[in-house]
Amino acid sequence: MTAAAPAPRTPGRYSIALVCLGNICRSPMAHVVLEQRLEAAGLADVVRVVSSGTGDWHVGKPMDERAAATLTEAGYDATRHRAQQFAPSWLDEHDLVLAMDRANLADVGGPGERVMLFRAFDPVAPGSEVPDPYYGGPEGFEEVLEMVERTSDAVVVALQRLLGRP
Repeated sequence: MTAAAPAPRTPGRYSIALVCLGNICRSPMAHVVLEQRLEAAGLADVVRVVSSGTGDWHVGKPMDERAAATLTEAGYDATRHRAQQFAPSWLDEHDLVLAMDRANLADVGGPGERVMLFRAFDPVAPGSEVPDPYYGGPEGFEEVLEMVERTSDAVVVALQRLLGRP
């Protein structure tokens, strides 16, 4: 069974933070896809999405070239991303913090009501991790994109229900 999104802190608005290790592969891919899905669903005006890494190695840098190429080939715009580091204050600033794997989840202080794995919403494998494709080939990025797309679709459905928007 997939997760339910917690209630918004501010009625009618919602904020999601996506977190991975370096903020150059998984969380920025999810950020780009989720924003596009929210736009298509008419929720972009009420749902804000940010992404970050638990480490600071890549702060200010663009997305990994392989992640960006995978997104671009699938029709997404991967050009605007710049890596940033997760800050503990984000736990109070966002309605939902979604980590890509269990190590990221532990690094941000989760799990909890507002902190969970991104794939808690995955209809195929709820609660699974998004594997880090960094040390592999292009097929790993393609696999991550498939997971991110279907999970983002499920997140959008959950937010539509929660926010009372069709």
